[in-house]
Amino acid sequence: MATNDSVNILNSAYLAVEYIDSFLPDNPLQQPFKNAWNYMLDNYTKFQIATWGSLLVHEASYFLICVPGFIFQFIPYMQKYKIQPDKPETWEKQWKCFKTLMFNHFFIQLPLICGTYYFTEYFNIPYEWEKMPRWYVLLAQCFGCAVIEDAWHYFLHRLLHHKRIYKYIHKVHHEFVSPFGMQAEYAHPLETLILGAGFFIGIVVFCNHVVLLWAWVICRLMETIDVHSGYDIPLNPLHLVPFYAGARFHDFHHMNFVGNYASTFTWWDRIFGTDSQFIAYKEKEKKQQLRMKKAN
Repeated sequence: MATNDSVNILNSAYLAVEYIDSFLPDNPLQQPFKNAWNYMLDNYTKFQIATWGSLLVHEASYFLICVPGFIFQFIPYMQKYKIQPDKPETWEKQWKCFKTLMFNHFFIQLPLICGTYYFTEYFNIPYEWEKMPRWYVLLAQCFGCAVIEDAWHYFLHRLLHHKRIYKYIHKVHHEFVSPFGMQAEYAHPLETLILGAGFFIGIVVFCNHVVLLWAWVICRLMETIDVHSGYDIPLNPLHLVPFYAGARFHDFHHMNFVGNYASTFTWWDRIFGTDSQFIAYKEKEKKQQLRMKKAN
């Protein structure tokens, strides 16, 4: 009975969004995107699209999303939004980070990406424009992927902090007490495999078109680079996502090394009480700010 009610609610929500979408003006970018997509299908094989296309989407998205945070370090005005202003980025750290990223991207992640074509073939995942899901379906699928990945990340990340294995794997990621955007995927190769596996679970569950692979890559990179950015920017649109953790939440994890284990949302840490030190830290900050206001 409960299952039927849930299905009915989801169907009603889908019909409501579909109805609203019918009144929205046409997206001026849709036709150019359609032309580009069809050009890609006409000129490249499915293997090339799934493999090299996925690599290109990942690399271009990763470093483009990193650009704002990289520029912020040269803008004095933005330093008031830096969560740990006493620990600025250095060229030495950023160069070390970049070299490790290149190794992980091309020697760990690329072999995994090479399996994308065989995944789409085995499950008959379509590539055609006509079978591409609507934007709101794609958005819902990405949210579902994020929920699944977040659960995987919380429990496996917490396990990697166990005192018997922390120094062998996860300690690499914690070399930077004050994180910066590019450091999001700076990790031990084993961690890249262990935590990265959570990315693919949602794909297996939801994927009904190859475009979801790329949309989910972009969404996941936006989230992980944002929480590692080291900057708590006002009016960040990601803060509109319900229960979104954000940069301040994850930055505390790098400062404290304990707690705040989830990647995207706050509910797992709240359920298991692993955000207690973060909550106490925020309360202490509020009291200090009140004292300063009274003193002024």
